[in-house]
Amino acid sequence: MAETKGGKRFFTVARVFLLIIVIPLLLIFFLISTSIFQLGGTSKRGAITVLDQKSKEEIMTRATAVAENVADFLRERERGILISTILPTTAAAYKEFIDKNKQALWVKKNGNVVKVFEPLYVEMLLIDKIGDEIIKIADGRVVPKAKLVNVGDPKNTTYKSEDYFSKAKNINKGEVYISRVTGWYVNRFDFEAGERFKGVIRLATPLFDKDGFAGIITLALDTRHLARFTDNIIPTQAGYVLEVDASTGNYTYMVDNQGFVISHPNDYHIAGLYKDGTPVPPLRNEIVDEMTKKGEEVLNLNLLGSMDPGLPEVAKDAAAGHSGIKTYKFGGHTKVVAYSPIQFYSKDFPAPAGFGWVGMGIDVDKFNEQATETSQQIEKEARAWITTVVLILIIAIVLLFTISAILAKGITRSIEAEVPPEAEKAGRHYDDDEVQED
Repeated sequence: MAETKGGKRFFTVARVFLLIIVIPLLLIFFLISTSIFQLGGTSKRGAITVLDQKSKEEIMTRATAVAENVADFLRERERGILISTILPTTAAAYKEFIDKNKQALWVKKNGNVVKVFEPLYVEMLLIDKIGDEIIKIADGRVVPKAKLVNVGDPKNTTYKSEDYFSKAKNINKGEVYISRVTGWYVNRFDFEAGERFKGVIRLATPLFDKDGFAGIITLALDTRHLARFTDNIIPTQAGYVLEVDASTGNYTYMVDNQGFVISHPNDYHIAGLYKDGTPVPPLRNEIVDEMTKKGEEVLNLNLLGSMDPGLPEVAKDAAAGHSGIKTYKFGGHTKVVAYSPIQFYSKDFPAPAGFGWVGMGIDVDKFNEQATETSQQIEKEARAWITTVVLILIIAIVLLFTISAILAKGITRSIEAEVPPEAEKAGRHYDDDEVQED
């Protein structure tokens, strides 16, 4: 009889542990598992969502904002060259001007990505009325007089072909000549080896004295400060990156008013010059194979009709001063391009095309492939989390049952020790729910 009563007490105590520990543990497991699956499902749905109309409108808004920022930046540079005309005409004053005009760039140094403040201008020149350089600041240093040249001859200019002296000489006081992006071309092989495009936009304005035209002053804007508006943007992401992978088809670029690419994640698409100052020809259908073999792949979007028929249409509409979104098929892929004109106008960049335009391109199929891969990774991680939770739960239950068994036996022994043997023999049941009367 005592053995039966002891077993009953043991199972009563075990049931209590089951109710207060194991069942809540199972409920917690259920809630955690449900939350993981819901989070995974939400993440998957977000990852595999294709570009809907709202997403396209957001990209269009972003392209417009970038184009406006570029236009504001160019207007500030235009004001900068006019301000420079009132500086004392000394090398010290010009060098101080260069040193004070800096902006932030993200660059890679010694394998690390760092934010540095770099001069906006790589050159500043004072030139007399016949084209002779009087003062020259280049790369932050004063150039010795023995190395000054006559830039009236384009062959003597930095890039062997610049005509900024003749252009600035023939404009009115207060007007500014602004060149196109000019720089040595970087081919595909050099780009893949780590070289990057380094060019300038030349700003020049005439100077006058009592006798009339007295010369010009020029600033050479480092085009890295222009490219930073587009080079670090992925259209479908809110943040910024150091370098965009163009192979994803998801990147931002800039085009001038003639259709030439002037900013692109792949610098070998940017228009540039051979070392003799002649321009590298853009890709056209009849020379595409020849140029590609040499790694020379300059893009003029107006000439790509046979290779990518959608882009010349975009370039034409943007040159007319319009913003828009175009979806089209090319090479079996669905492409989306959001574009917006850079509304900076001058004598050299007249309306409606202005300076050019900003484009944000997305290869929808590649984007969806990446999204699918992401969703599969999310599902895999969710399953791994569930497996981990199950293992932890099984181990916890085994431990709890072991502990509860030990505790139940201990409590049962304590109860038995408290029950007088005479009461057991008399049939008194202290562990029943109701105390029985004799």
